[in-house]
Amino acid sequence: MFALLVIACFAAFFVTQRLKHTPTAVQLFKLTPFFSPTPAGHLKEEQISFRLQRSDAVTVTILDSAGTEVATLVSDRQVKSYKVLSLRWNGRRGVARRYTTVSAAGGHPILVPANAGAPAPAGEYRVRVSLREQRRSVESPRSFTLVRG
Repeated sequence: MFALLVIACFAAFFVTQRLKHTPTAVQLFKLTPFFSPTPAGHLKEEQISFRLQRSDAVTVTILDSAGTEVATLVSDRQVKSYKVLSLRWNGRRGVARRYTTVSAAGGHPILVPANAGAPAPAGEYRVRVSLREQRRSVESPRSFTLVRG
């Protein structure tokens, strides 16, 4: 019995080490710590970016502090592996029906969804990236704050 316990501990150690060195499915999450989509707000849109370890069709949603979906920025958009996807959220609820693309200073494309629902209330939010082909979802490790008035 003792020998089986020792073997199980060694196996668990090697599995843990392998998992530690396996890249995560969604990498380099970057969020603006806070934004204010009001006329007086300095940052009027939340800046979101990340990259994927493997190509996949992604759905990107905004979640409130209770984990409820507030807005869908993209649905089933194909993203190539190790390509950064940059998005902006205007602080409005609902599903984006159209998009515009703008270029960052370095020429990197930024997708700007046009969410047209009611304004989301002030509070803490997270980003969820759902990976269709991998059948999993990953939430941003940090939250961001939407400031009103």
